[in-house]
Amino acid sequence: MARSSVPCVWTTLGFVLVAIGLVAQAEARAFFVFGDSLVDNGNNNYLITTARADSPPYGIDYPTHRPTGRFSNGLNIPDLISESIGSEATLPYLSPELTGQRLLVGANFASAGIGILNDTGVQFVNIIRIYQQLAYFQQYQQRVGALIGIEQAKRLVNQALVLMTLGGNDFVNNYFLVPNSARSRQYALPDYVRYLISEYQKILQRLYDLGARRVLVTGTGPLGCVPAELGTRGSRNGECIADLQQASALFNPQMVQMLNALNTKIGSHVFIAVNAEQMNMDFISNPQAYGFVTSKIACCGQGAYNGIGLCTQLSNLCPNREIYAFWDPFHPSERANRIIVQHIMTGSTKYMHPMNLTTIMAMDY
Repeated sequence: MARSSVPCVWTTLGFVLVAIGLVAQAEARAFFVFGDSLVDNGNNNYLITTARADSPPYGIDYPTHRPTGRFSNGLNIPDLISESIGSEATLPYLSPELTGQRLLVGANFASAGIGILNDTGVQFVNIIRIYQQLAYFQQYQQRVGALIGIEQAKRLVNQALVLMTLGGNDFVNNYFLVPNSARSRQYALPDYVRYLISEYQKILQRLYDLGARRVLVTGTGPLGCVPAELGTRGSRNGECIADLQQASALFNPQMVQMLNALNTKIGSHVFIAVNAEQMNMDFISNPQAYGFVTSKIACCGQGAYNGIGLCTQLSNLCPNREIYAFWDPFHPSERANRIIVQHIMTGSTKYMHPMNLTTIMAMDY
């Protein structure tokens, strides 16, 4: 009798473990992504727009070695965050594959070319501006509600992790796009930054109203140091472009202040500031310390610093993407993205304010 009871114990334990696994899968944290080309993973493939990354050599180091719509040689920041938190990568919201159980993983609403302002990126014509991304988020919640019930859908959204990446295009594809742009005639730079921050606050408040409760908000990178600006603005010795650097220096601290004010108003650390400027500046100012040969020249491009025009099959292409901090004139390489995400996961308050993602995950579970 004693011997025959042992298999029963293990069988029961097996059922318990399977049940726990299913619960864990159901309870896995959803991930939502909003923003621009730094985090777009293919939405623009489904749009008639010039802001796209759906042809080689984009995706050359992606697992399939094919372009996916990510502005990267391989994985981008959302992919690497998903990898770090043990989740599968989210699909673009416009993907026809985003149905059924795959909806529960989350969704990526980002669209290359957009900004905080609706007039940012007008040259790209058909892109998903930020309030349309938020409208899609609302639509997503209705779809998930039909799948698992309204209360469960609300819970899924409240417990989700959210990434918001905006702001860079409001400078490079708006204010500084051409000399004497409409916005630069309308505003002096400090006034423009204040206007952007006030508009960004409305966007984040709307995101909170739609149920987001843990939101990583990235500041802009060092805008004047990307190969596109070095090339097009005629940097002589690779020095960063001063007026764009001033824009970053004004915008990022004010964004942190705005997030602090929102959190105080809400009474909780909903919005977490990601210091993308410092994360990028570390390897831009000392590339060799991070194993890069250069942070000035893009791997894929043409002209000075490989910073002119787009990355296409006709571009110069470096043979080893591991030693380039920038993949194309605007976007970090996968390896640089990995350094950024490592800071997001475990970085000190120099990089993550008030806490990193590992701390958030430990607090929330």
